[in-house]
Amino acid sequence: MNGVCAGRVVAVTGAGRGLGRAHALAFAAEGARVVVNDLGVRPDGEGGSADPAQRVVEEIRAGGGQAVAHAGDIATVDGADSLVATALDAFGGLDTLVNNAGFVRDRMLVNLDQADWEAVLRVHLTGHFLPLRSAAAHWRTEAKAGRQPVARVVNTASGAGLAGSVGQSGYSAAKAGIVGLTLVAAAELGRYGVQVNAVAPAARTRMTEHVFAETMAAPADPTAFDAMAPGNVSPLVVWLGSAACAGVTGRVFAAEAGRITVMEGWRPGPTVDKGARWTPAEAGAAATRLLASAEPPQPVYGAE
Repeated sequence: MNGVCAGRVVAVTGAGRGLGRAHALAFAAEGARVVVNDLGVRPDGEGGSADPAQRVVEEIRAGGGQAVAHAGDIATVDGADSLVATALDAFGGLDTLVNNAGFVRDRMLVNLDQADWEAVLRVHLTGHFLPLRSAAAHWRTEAKAGRQPVARVVNTASGAGLAGSVGQSGYSAAKAGIVGLTLVAAAELGRYGVQVNAVAPAARTRMTEHVFAETMAAPADPTAFDAMAPGNVSPLVVWLGSAACAGVTGRVFAAEAGRITVMEGWRPGPTVDKGARWTPAEAGAAATRLLASAEPPQPVYGAE
């Protein structure tokens, strides 16, 4: 099968539904052999079933592609390691990792209990770190053996992590952490032939349709462009997961409908240096002057 990812082996986490499913199908359509990971849990992370991952595998195979299912919990060491092992056993290698798995447990901050906070950070942030660490260890071994990888990692951030989202403090914190993880991994792993980027998608999934029901709805006209379809995000993810994006690393992209945006994160803005210690009153006056000439922050999603 020809395509921009012909011959590459790609592992996609959370690929049984929504964005992950769209990514897995898009990679397969571009010639990749795909490891489809999914626990098959409900939107709040409870339950579990191997069926969603297997259905995507069957879709890929029905289209002439190659895929295998992986039902391990990628937020555990064993699950993350077995994801990489599945790629190696089934297809003889791993070229691209797409970290996408996640769920939400939305509460206002004062009503959010510790268990829900930790569950959301676990699936999103730890669920990015452990597969990335396992894949990176494999790629480092390959590089040290003289087989320099052309490896790619695509992490899944969110506008909630970049600007915040009312009622989603755990999710926002986890997604902001993923951006930081992306930047560090890109800096550390480049020597091993690994490029690491992140995408902040806006699309209709089980995690978003209840929050943004009106804006996420599919158009009534089946011939109209479905701006919120998950598949709109996948072309950028596929390109970032291919060899064609050589030289692109440590970047965060927003993707929504037909729009792609390079996000520009924290940068030094207006500054002043007294050359000595400030008094609190002086520091407050200086900060007030600086804020008057600074760019205003993006509004938090859901804020009035």
